[in-house]
Amino acid sequence: TLLSSLGLGTTLTFASSHWLLAWMGLEINTLAIIPLMAQHHHPRAVEATTKYFLTQATAAAMILFASTTNAWITGVWDMNNVSNPVASTMIIAALALKIGLAPMHFWMPEVLQGLDLLTGLVLSTWQKLAPLALIIQTAQAIDPLLLTALGLMSTLIGGWGGLNQTQLRKILAYSSIAHMGWMIIVLQYAPQLTLLALLTYIFMTSAAFLTLKASSATKIGTLATVWSKSPILTTTTALVLLSLGGLPPLTGFVPKWLILQELAKQSLPLVATVMALAALLSLYFYLRLCYAMTLTISPNTTTSTTPWRVQTTQASFPLALATVMALGLLPMT
Repeated sequence: TLLSSLGLGTTLTFASSHWLLAWMGLEINTLAIIPLMAQHHHPRAVEATTKYFLTQATAAAMILFASTTNAWITGVWDMNNVSNPVASTMIIAALALKIGLAPMHFWMPEVLQGLDLLTGLVLSTWQKLAPLALIIQTAQAIDPLLLTALGLMSTLIGGWGGLNQTQLRKILAYSSIAHMGWMIIVLQYAPQLTLLALLTYIFMTSAAFLTLKASSATKIGTLATVWSKSPILTTTTALVLLSLGGLPPLTGFVPKWLILQELAKQSLPLVATVMALAALLSLYFYLRLCYAMTLTISPNTTTSTTPWRVQTTQASFPLALATVMALGLLPMT
């Protein structure tokens, strides 16, 4: 029931051109994921669920208020003409809070840290779809400067925030914030690049989360001992992390390349330069994970205790598919 409602909420938001229906889809979506987040009854999971619920409810209320204001002033509930600047600014603020764009990102690392890896995967991929669909539909009515500022802040904060983390889920949360920034920055010039960046982000994040689930790792220290259990998985994981960082010839390079090219075309060299430098910040902590996974192996000694080898019950097909997609899609360009 919960999973179908989760799908239904997002689909409703996709299919709607009326603000009330879109709001209802977002609300169904939020209410469906909350029991999934709290299902382990761990105090941290409950705390994360509460934080998530509060932020999402605030954002949904803001969307409702903004769309009502717009309907009150213009007389239409349609999405594609949010002509009132106050309403459009409030809507983008609420949607940015929903997907965790900086400076509304503070809930994201904390919430992700409290969840288990599969729910974390749903939260950082599926839960981004509906708000992003709304952002793409209303992007033309929003002040371009505001969108650029949101994108730049998100990539910078997503890069800086992840530098001193040791928890993998928090690192992935900051990585998610940075990727969202890349999507938003190019939105007003080429929305199809936003969709491409979202697609590649979903593949790479799925591969990363499913790998961590397969080796049940939540800290950097645990990664150092994975090579003894599954050497091939270690190799592919290192590549997936580099792909997340955006190195050619892996998939992660595709959106960065095309977005920087588009920004240069729109004669925004300064923005493009800052984005490229922010990508270096993110690359640093992906390289740290790579180093812990693949460069600390035998004959070097590891400082962490070797974990028990438990048989995993996880299906290997989704992980294999996501990994292949995260490594080999560069020829798309």
